[in-house]
Amino acid sequence: MENFVVSARKYRPATFKSVVGQQHITTTLQNAIRTNQLAQAFLFCGPRGVGKTTCARILAKTINCTNLTPEVEACGTCDSCLSFEQGGSMNIFELDAASHNSVDDIRQLVEQVGIPPQSGQYKVYIIDEVHMLSAAAFNAFLKTLEEPPKWAKFILATTEKHKIIPTILSRCQVFDFKRIQSEVIVEHLKYIANSEGVKYEDEALHIIARKAEGGLRDALSTFDQLVSFTQGNLTRQLCNENLNILDSEYYFRLVDYFRQGDISNSLLLYQDVIEKGFDGLHFITGLSEHLRNLLVSLDPATHKLMEVGDTFKGRFGEQAINCGIALILKYLEISSDYEYRYKDAGNKRLFVEVALMRLAALVTNP
Repeated sequence: MENFVVSARKYRPATFKSVVGQQHITTTLQNAIRTNQLAQAFLFCGPRGVGKTTCARILAKTINCTNLTPEVEACGTCDSCLSFEQGGSMNIFELDAASHNSVDDIRQLVEQVGIPPQSGQYKVYIIDEVHMLSAAAFNAFLKTLEEPPKWAKFILATTEKHKIIPTILSRCQVFDFKRIQSEVIVEHLKYIANSEGVKYEDEALHIIARKAEGGLRDALSTFDQLVSFTQGNLTRQLCNENLNILDSEYYFRLVDYFRQGDISNSLLLYQDVIEKGFDGLHFITGLSEHLRNLLVSLDPATHKLMEVGDTFKGRFGEQAINCGIALILKYLEISSDYEYRYKDAGNKRLFVEVALMRLAALVTNP
């Protein structure tokens, strides 16, 4: 059987241009290379799976490239680039601080820093999860970080910037990576799906993007999982089933029941949700999110705030117009209040049922 390569590795960006959703970072780094104003140390901060280590590797490869393109990208064909791609570069060192966090590990690194590169311009040290270094290791690193030899560059990466001591922060150029927007993730997933011959529904990709919460690596891992589960045919229904997400159809039906003042069907729908294994908090949180989408769908200017496909945007808009802003605000006030108080409720099922009865009774008893 041919070895399977996960999408996060197979489609890992190799150039600044191909980095997804972090143009403010890549543009700054390219300008620094172009003007020869590279800092001695960089600190890449941000959530998991948004491109910190990838950008560190691209930066390390690019500054050692002997034949940069006019766009300030590594050529990919010189000896330095080829050795990097093959994993044999003697100028780029990666250290995982989660497993090498002692003062002895840092002392060994400091000793290596003093040796000039045999070829290439820079020796680049990428230290991942740098917040895991011990206090003694941080202190052993300070002097070298402040006054490294001209051939040494340090790129530190962390998901927990608040754990980095101020004396380290002050010696680095700090770059804050942001969560990647759902629309950007969806477009990237479409590109990969088309490249791999995977069929998909737009709403299925939006579900994956929402589940990832701004992390592209998480989105790609979920994508691989669902491609296997659905045998290469990503549908909204199968994605909801595999990821244990309550289908949006329940909430569209529920809001229609509220508008009709139909308490009985509202309670029966909740019974159906419980039988499918969802708990009350999951249900009422989803209801609040649905009502919020109804609210923002009323104004075309806020449509971009909905992380759903174009088909569902139309359905949200239609239902929102039928409800009206005043009723939606009352619905949202009640659902948010019950969501907030849910954890303190004794009989949680009855608690949610009372919320549904109040929501359905609003039409007759505003």
